[in-house]
Amino acid sequence: MAKNPVRLGCWAAFWGDTSTAVDQLLDGAEIDYLISDYLSEITMALLARARAKDPAGGFVPDAIRVIAPRLKDIHARGIKVITNAGALNPEACAAAFREAAEEAGVPIKVAAVTGDDLMPQLDGLLAAGAADMFTGVPLPASPMTMNAYLGARPIAAALAAGADIVVTGRSVDSAAALGPLLHEFGWSDTDYDLLSAGTLAGHVVECGPQCTGGNFTDWESVPGWSDMGFPIAECHPDGTAVITKPAGSGGLVSTATVAEQIVYEIGDPGAYVMPDVLCDWRNVNLKQVGENRVHVSGARGSQPPSTYKVTATHSNGYRCMTTAMFSGIDAGAKARRVAEALVERTQTLIAKAGFSPLTEASIEVIGAGDTYGPDHRQDAAHEAVVKIGVRHEEKAALETFAVEYAPMALVAQGMTGFFGGRPRVAPSIEVFHLLVEKDSVPVTVISDGEPLEVAILPGKSGLEFGTPELPDGEPNLPERGVSVILRRLAYARSGDKGDNSNIGVIARRPEFAEVIASQLTTARVADYFDHYVTGAVHRWEIPGMSALNFVLEGALGGTGGTSTLRYDPQGKSFAAMLLELPIVVPAEWELDLLHAASPVAGA
Repeated sequence: MAKNPVRLGCWAAFWGDTSTAVDQLLDGAEIDYLISDYLSEITMALLARARAKDPAGGFVPDAIRVIAPRLKDIHARGIKVITNAGALNPEACAAAFREAAEEAGVPIKVAAVTGDDLMPQLDGLLAAGAADMFTGVPLPASPMTMNAYLGARPIAAALAAGADIVVTGRSVDSAAALGPLLHEFGWSDTDYDLLSAGTLAGHVVECGPQCTGGNFTDWESVPGWSDMGFPIAECHPDGTAVITKPAGSGGLVSTATVAEQIVYEIGDPGAYVMPDVLCDWRNVNLKQVGENRVHVSGARGSQPPSTYKVTATHSNGYRCMTTAMFSGIDAGAKARRVAEALVERTQTLIAKAGFSPLTEASIEVIGAGDTYGPDHRQDAAHEAVVKIGVRHEEKAALETFAVEYAPMALVAQGMTGFFGGRPRVAPSIEVFHLLVEKDSVPVTVISDGEPLEVAILPGKSGLEFGTPELPDGEPNLPERGVSVILRRLAYARSGDKGDNSNIGVIARRPEFAEVIASQLTTARVADYFDHYVTGAVHRWEIPGMSALNFVLEGALGGTGGTSTLRYDPQGKSFAAMLLELPIVVPAEWELDLLHAASPVAGA
């Protein structure tokens, strides 16, 4: 008999996450599955470098390290473990779990999902003219890695074969949650509304405490930062879920914290593409049903396309980045002057040594307004940290920059705080995004040495998808108005997808949504981030949550966090910056609605 609900606890949201979450979940809650999401584009690139040094590596050892001490308890309680820690080597990761289980004396079955590694198909893809789906740049001849984002069905197949621990390579983050739901509830591959709902539950919890008060607009209202609760999704056969956290843990689970996570790193909210389903989350409904308990419903879905998304990593030259602190009168100006001088000196010295010029140089003076753009420049700032980043095809050229950095302290008045000494030159790793047909990617579950081919529903070939953007109109300003910053009216969360950033903006009250939509136009957002954005800005409405979602094309200065020279390579700060924009509201709001919704008096 299927469990109802199925309780999923997420113990890790990235490689390097806290080692305390497993204990918190096991000791503070009843759960059926421990799930984790260790992978990002940056992580895959870093693991590629690790595997190049050791062919037996390429997976995330943290997963074994944090799970192994609790294996006896996990087994005794019948808890299953799902993780994508396999990364570039899921079979080796599965073997490490088996070894840990043997040492603990626990009889568990471990399965690995394989098939996402497309390097064996490289020649065919190059011959077919494979190119980045966003930029059209051809796939390099010698990528470091190339992996398809698999879906949830292989995880369900592994569970059906009796696996206690399922290790995947590259899969969509939410698959760790959807896979168990397919298995427990018997959902079919064409139950699209249910698949979308399960994907949504996974999307909410996959980033750990980001849905339990972490990274929250109203940060000052969140208790217990020192022991922030990791999330639990209590999922039901009808697709609804309740998001909560372990008893006694810090943090906050509210409709606002959950809403912020829903808009994190999405594009078109009516056509969020997953390998299992095309998700429509425009009419998702959130309801507070208890202390730190939020009910999630309303997800819809339809047939997905016949393709998998693929990411390939490619080493393209080198980069070097460093920071230094300045204080005192005109610290901002002095920091900028030093950075410009160091770049100029580097250019001169590498030219004398016979190198070509730097391919890129980036200077950002933090504390002097640079992240907000030139209109906010504050060279008179009394404290500032300068970040200098440079790029070149040859490592030796950047070694010159690294050597010349520290001596600038003898030139610059007020320079201190070198934050780690001489900077390190590292490979610049670019990320390419491709599409491949699902039927060209055989997927296999290997359970204790026995392979099992997994049938994947092919999806619809040539599927056209996408929902209408919310058009800009003339700003609807009230006759008697008061100007307030957007934060008085809304929550916001931002993230990244390649070189694009998204910013989700959620009205604090439904009454605010129309005013926000009228004045927060694509043109205004594009102008606000003009110093970053190189492409178009798009805007969609999410009526169920009284929200908007913006996508800023070409806003992050690269093709992923391992290639850009930005201090904020993933656009995490964009939402907080946008919340400072002024919005004109009816004067009477100042006395009733607005005052009640304000996060901070006078803000």
